[in-house]
Amino acid sequence: MIEYVASQITELSVTTIRLFDFEANNYRLETERNVGIPPKIKALKELIDNADGIIISTPEYNSSIPAGLKNTIDWLSRIENKFLDGKPSLLMSTSNGGRGAQSALEHLNMILTYRGAQITGTFSLPRFGESLNEGNLQENQQRLLKEKLNEFEEAVLRS
Repeated sequence: MIEYVASQITELSVTTIRLFDFEANNYRLETERNVGIPPKIKALKELIDNADGIIISTPEYNSSIPAGLKNTIDWLSRIENKFLDGKPSLLMSTSNGGRGAQSALEHLNMILTYRGAQITGTFSLPRFGESLNEGNLQENQQRLLKEKLNEFEEAVLRS
């Protein structure tokens, strides 16, 4: 999904990252005190700091975000509590179900707003297998995604 979305962005330079490239041990205060912030988390924070905007796409696991994403947010917040500090952010989710992972999207929105993100919009894609057919979104979903991307691009260009 994220590759498709990145291909739709025309006004901005896009770098796609995969969370598993920045995996870290589960956050624990004791680990932070004894070992410090993992180097991969510091590298991710630097990428975020150098980005003009952020698009995050997440699946839904048991009506929430994946544990790895939450762990990464926990570590990033230890470097800087409001690590997104007004950064324009578009949040996306998808699932094979009819709600399109909206529970995960709502949870992520709440967490990242608290971490300083300027949420420009959210996009939920239900029935992923049917909606993204042969690399193309159905027309109604494509129109909605384009609106959300335009809002995101405008926010990035204004910031």
